Amino acid sequence: MNSAVYEKYLYTPLKLKQANINVWMAFPGPESFAMSSLGYLWLYKHIDENPKINVERVYSDSVSTTIKPSEIDLMGFSFTFDTDYIHIFEMLEKYKIPLRSKERDENSPLVFAGGPVVTANPTPYDDFFDFFIIGDGEELNLKIVEEYNNLKGIGRSEFLSKISKIEGIYVPSLSNRVKKVTKKLEECIYTPILSDKAYFPNTFIMEASRGCANRCGFCIASYLNLPLRCIPYEKIIETIDFGLEYTDKIALLGAQLSAHPRFEDICNYIYTIIQEGRHIEMSVSSLRVDSITPNIMKTLVACGQKNITLAIEAGSERLRRVINKNLKKEQIINAVEIAKSAGLKGFKFYGMIGLPTETNEDIDALIGLAKEIKSKYKTFDISFGFSTFVPKPNTPFQWFGREDTKSLENKANYLKKELHKIGVQATVSSAKWDYWQAVLSRGDSRLSSFLEEVYRQGGKLGAYKTAAKKLNVDTDKYAHCNFSYNDNFPWDFIDVNPGKDFLIKESQRLINLD
Repeated sequence: MNSAVYEKYLYTPLKLKQANINVWMAFPGPESFAMSSLGYLWLYKHIDENPKINVERVYSDSVSTTIKPSEIDLMGFSFTFDTDYIHIFEMLEKYKIPLRSKERDENSPLVFAGGPVVTANPTPYDDFFDFFIIGDGEELNLKIVEEYNNLKGIGRSEFLSKISKIEGIYVPSLSNRVKKVTKKLEECIYTPILSDKAYFPNTFIMEASRGCANRCGFCIASYLNLPLRCIPYEKIIETIDFGLEYTDKIALLGAQLSAHPRFEDICNYIYTIIQEGRHIEMSVSSLRVDSITPNIMKTLVACGQKNITLAIEAGSERLRRVINKNLKKEQIINAVEIAKSAGLKGFKFYGMIGLPTETNEDIDALIGLAKEIKSKYKTFDISFGFSTFVPKPNTPFQWFGREDTKSLENKANYLKKELHKIGVQATVSSAKWDYWQAVLSRGDSRLSSFLEEVYRQGGKLGAYKTAAKKLNVDTDKYAHCNFSYNDNFPWDFIDVNPGKDFLIKESQRLINLD
């Protein structure tokens, strides 16, 4: 499967191994998504370079495997989205591995997971995994696999007991307190295998920074990855040059990419290469409105970008202050002016509805902003994409419940209708689906039977309501309840930076800005 001709390795995989153990790196989604997942592929590369370990990539749509399921020692899942558990359950049953860890015996593989979902709050999934990797997993993932190789034969319980003492490892059966691992970034993580079957075909994705210093009150990507860490400029340039040896498509990744102290220099370097006659298609994961400069826009246009996405989150300056998105309307208008002058065709603005303290005036401010831009820049294309607020663990807004689903749907319909009147397209995520995301996000170990029942019912939207009714689970308490600052959360056993006391102070500070 892995030696197919459509894959190009950017490292030298070992052909002949004297391997003692077999590992499946499992991705709970199709191959196309897996082959565009930077973290997943980088972890696979690390293990694949070890001569004592056989490792194979397995996806939700894998038809066959090189290593037999009965020969697998460890099966590790990348857990990126709340609903990934549906595919995880499917894959476990597909290979006849018991869903629940207590039902696995010495002949079963140890099943573990890492990624943002379980780093934030693994407790809803406690009964299904033998252990979790909490935090940055590049080195820890390989360390655990190597530890298993060294200790093979000692038995499941003893192995789990030993690794529970390693920083960043949570073993549900032992209920150990755990500290999230935060890696110092000294090298660029990049796509180690190019594939024309990837969602972003033959694209060299590289991480330029991790974390975000802005700390929007709702943003798990920011708080879960503090502090902001930037790859040294020289390493980024070196990695760009390396990637361009294999492909003309590159993508720079980072939650706050333009916060890199030399991001404009990076863009200038790429622009210089293009001016020398090299064709490059480059995309960027995110930019802040107030970081847009003529040089950055010039480079993106030269790389073939016609539209980019900018997160403004809310329409009024008041609400943007409350969520810690300190942008003024003048800065947004200025970004449009710079982009249009550079030749960009349009912006897609990302926003959120249902944020704490939001009023109808805040919704109308979004419409007013769109009207002003359309009036001043008639040929510049703008559109909006909205999601509804989901309270996330380890953020200042984890204490605030969601607004009623019907109310959110009314706001969404109003927004789409009013924006349509001025020729602006708007899409809004499903408030019903976002409700269940909030349930999973703030859930606990009591949800295990509920999750399994949702899976048995088919995993679609209606399955959640059916499962909750059948098992008499009050899901509203997870999604809608406002919690006291004195309440304990299921995920409080995870030691994270900056810590709960800081989050309480930050939450109070932001809400008091109203």
